[in-house]
Amino acid sequence: MKIFEKIYDEVKKIPKGSTKTYSEIAKIVKTTPRVVGFALHQNKDPISIPCHRVIFKDGSCSSGYAFGGKKAQEKKLKEEKAI
Repeated sequence: MKIFEKIYDEVKKIPKGSTKTYSEIAKIVKTTPRVVGFALHQNKDPISIPCHRVIFKDGSCSSGYAFGGKKAQEKKLKEEKAI
């Protein structure tokens, strides 16, 4: 299985209303947080792979969120009561 597929599989496991950090995902799949970010930026299925649930270790959202930027990511997480 390729690394992006492993990342997507882990992100799919994050339940609605929860988040994980890039570092947490990276540790599980044995890569770096930066590679996790690259994979999520290439995500073609944000409904099945809820990449908005992946945040920085300080709790902040990514300005590079591929589906509308930081404000869009924050909005999705607030709707799910994850932040």
